[in-house]
This record gives sequence, structure tokens and C-alpha cells, in this order.
Amino acid sequence: MDNLRRFETINDYNAFNNNETLHPLVSVIDFSKAAPRQGSKMYFGFYTIILKDVICGDLVYGRNTYDYQEGTLVFIAPGQVAGTNSNGETYQPKGYGLVFHADLIHGTPLGRHVQDYTFFSYQSNEALHLSERERKIILDCFSKIEYELEHAIDKHSKKLIVSNIELFLNYCLRFYDRQFITRDKVHKGILERFETLLNDYFETDKAHTIGLPSVSYCAAELNLSAGYFGDLIKKETGKTAQDYIQSKVIDLAKERIFDQNKSVSQIAYELGFKYPQHFTRLFKQRVGQSPNDYRVLN
Repeated sequence: MDNLRRFETINDYNAFNNNETLHPLVSVIDFSKAAPRQGSKMYFGFYTIILKDVICGDLVYGRNTYDYQEGTLVFIAPGQVAGTNSNGETYQPKGYGLVFHADLIHGTPLGRHVQDYTFFSYQSNEALHLSERERKIILDCFSKIEYELEHAIDKHSKKLIVSNIELFLNYCLRFYDRQFITRDKVHKGILERFETLLNDYFETDKAHTIGLPSVSYCAAELNLSAGYFGDLIKKETGKTAQDYIQSKVIDLAKERIFDQNKSVSQIAYELGFKYPQHFTRLFKQRVGQSPNDYRVLN
């Protein structure tokens, strides 16, 4: 598991999995064609989506290891490292994959908003768990892309391939929205834990010593990726995680502003602001009054 396989091109990954390269920038992978192998870490220089259909140990993603179930989709962005730890055992890969290079989507509508598909920044334990019906839709999308790859290249090829990739990703957005609802037992308590985390943060001297809590800090404390955490909070509250944190800060500020023994600057520092004027600006933006005016008029 210590060795790292690097896949810079689509052809490299096709060759590793015994799949033919029909297009240099995109491929649908049938992992059953690959030779039996042991787990290894892999670096991907392109977008990679894997639909796993075999139990082959734990998935290693970055520095973390997670159980990896059958019937899940994992999304890997270019430059990320992932792999499988098979504990030294040889296994036969099964399932399908979609890989495409960023060069394929440059200058297309998908290329301009690929960052909106935030699940490429999720951790592998936040993989998309598919129902059987959803799995069929995913495989149908793969089939349409594969059809275009096998079709003689013409002026329509790129547009149809990219459009079908975008269709696939949009289905994944829908399925993730469903997962946020149906996996409520898994997500239950995240919002409550987030609130408790913020309360504890401001009740101690962390804000004064560390600064304002960031979204990435809160996500890490809750063992979630920043992307998945942010999307989950947005689904639960209608606010971004950053908005939620700022609302908490303003609520605390409103309570503390009436302590006449403390200046506005002291309160700003206590809440984690490096510069009091930043606190004043945020307070006025959110409340409609400066901290001093709020103190006097309320």
C-alpha cells in the first residue's frame, strides 16, 4: 500500500485497467477487464468518478481510511490521491468509472461552473450511496457517453460527450439532495453538534487566541470535509455555514454590547476579530446600526 501509482493521462489509467483508449481526454472504464491486483495508492491528474461493485478492503483517501461499501459513487478531483487497502490480498476489480481531463471541458458551460459540483471536494466517507434505480440511471449516463466515444468523431461529438457528463453530474446533485434527507440518521445531530461547538468555542478563550472559527475548522472538528459540511448546513438551515457562524457572532455581540464595562474594541477582540473595525463593519451590515448606536438606542 506504500507504493504510489501516478496517472497523469487518461491513456495511463486505461492501460492500467486493460481498457481501450477511444478518446485522449475522456473514458468510461469497465473495471472487470482489469487484471487481479492488490490495493495501492493512486494519484489522478483528471476528474475520476468510481462506481464500486466489489468488496476489496478499505478505501484510502488522502491520509484517512474509510469503509467503502458496494453501490457507492466516489468523486476524485484532479491532483488528489486515493486508493484501496486490500490488506495484502489480491482481488478482482469490478464496477465502472468515468474519467475526464479538465482540458475536455475548457471553454464549455460545464468548464465554467464545474466548481459548483462540490462533491468533488467531499471525503470518501461522504460518498454517494445509490439506490438500485439511481444506479441504473448512472449506468445509462455512462452508456450514452460510451456510445459517443465509440461513434465516429464528428462536429457534434465533444458537445454531446460534455453534455452527457454534465447530465450525469446534475443527476448526482439530485441524488445527493436525496441522500441528505434519507440518511437523516447519519446526519442527525450535526446541526446540534455545530451549535454546541460554536457555544464551546466562544465560552472558552479560543476566539480570543485563535480568532473567528472558520468553516474548515468546524468541519474538521465534526469529522466532515468543508464542502460536505457546507452543503449539509445549507440544506438544513437555508444559510451557508459562514452565514451561520456570522449570525452566531452577531447574536453574541448583541448580548455583550450592553456590558458598559467593556469597550466595543474589547468585545471585538473577545469574539475573535483581529481588527475592531472589521467587527463594526459586520455588525452594521447585519444589524443596520453600528455597535455604539445599538448600545445607545436599544
